[in-house]
Amino acid sequence: MPDYKYQAKTADGKKVAGTLTAMNEGEAVGELRRQNLIVISLSERGAKAKKEKSGGGGFFSLQFGGKKSPKARVKPKDLVVFTRQLATMISAGIPLLEGLEILSEQAEDPGFKLVLTAIVESVRSGSDFSESLGMHPKIFEDIYVNMIRAGEASGQLDVILDRLSEYMEAAEKLKREIKSAMTYPVVSLIMVFGITIFLLVFIVPKFAEIFDQIGGRDKMPMPTKILIAISEFMQHNWYIWVPAFIGLIVVAVAYSKTEKGGYVVDWLKLNIPVFGPLFRKIAISRFARTFATLIRSGVPILGALEIVAHTAGNRIVRDAVLSASESVRQGEPLGAPLAKSKVFPPMVTRMISIGERSGSLEALLEKISEFYESEVSATVDALTSLIEPLMIGLMGFMVGGIVMAVFLPIFKMSSQMGSH
Repeated sequence: MPDYKYQAKTADGKKVAGTLTAMNEGEAVGELRRQNLIVISLSERGAKAKKEKSGGGGFFSLQFGGKKSPKARVKPKDLVVFTRQLATMISAGIPLLEGLEILSEQAEDPGFKLVLTAIVESVRSGSDFSESLGMHPKIFEDIYVNMIRAGEASGQLDVILDRLSEYMEAAEKLKREIKSAMTYPVVSLIMVFGITIFLLVFIVPKFAEIFDQIGGRDKMPMPTKILIAISEFMQHNWYIWVPAFIGLIVVAVAYSKTEKGGYVVDWLKLNIPVFGPLFRKIAISRFARTFATLIRSGVPILGALEIVAHTAGNRIVRDAVLSASESVRQGEPLGAPLAKSKVFPPMVTRMISIGERSGSLEALLEKISEFYESEVSATVDALTSLIEPLMIGLMGFMVGGIVMAVFLPIFKMSSQMGSH
């Protein structure tokens, strides 16, 4: 029977290496797993390695030996598929390093392939998987790295990877619902203002010329005079209002990226009429889902709160969670400081308090997340049905107002001709 060289980790994270005799590679992996070891690499003793360490890894060890990360943008879908496939491979007994090699070879996106190859080289050189992922923070967020670290420590890496993929799929579903809620009103508003500007700049001036020829502006109704004045300003002073409009947008965007401006924007998101309740439900759903996933994966509660705060996507929620984290550090229960923040509804804070007392915090957080995810879906559907008639009404008011103002002089002249 052949001998196999292996590198593995114990349940407490200690690295071990050695050899064992087995009928085949599958039996060797099974024996190591029975010893509660996480297999990092496994190769038959005396056989040629699949890849020479100096051959395939020279460039990457030079390029990625430190903390630098290749500049690559990875689609969320690709990351979910990678996580799901790696979980399947590890649960099937394939060593971590071999699974990473397979996935790096079959990756279709060039940027992601580059990242995975760098991770393979890092793991092969002896780094922890979580440490290797941490070298690419723009691709693998804190929650991803910390959950993998917890999985390595507990010996349940395949289980943690499954949970991660479920978490990411739920997060992507939430993003799609947000986009669907915002796309229709934004596109509708752009169309309304585009049509209004087109009428004012190109159509109204033609009618103004006709009115000047047949009777002068002094006899025109006041709404028509105002409309023509606005039209002429936009037509003859475009070099003023166009740059001013663009400048206003640029200043608003730049201000929103500052800390103070970001606070204003995030406060408006939670409190603005119509859309405020939706954004609040999204924030609570994201908080509960992330927190539950981290706790279920074995991440300590203080570390989980830090990660949740920085992945909240809203500064108001972030500060509320960080404040609660500080209270927990000082020995207070979590529910009370969250209730003081006024960010989270009483139902949420009470369920968290009950979960702390009963030892079922993770289960109740999952219930909160599921409830608010369904609430987000219902709110999106309700907003879509509400916004459609509102947008039609706004378009009718803007365009109809312009048309009415243009035709008022014609109606007036028709009535005068009829009286004669």
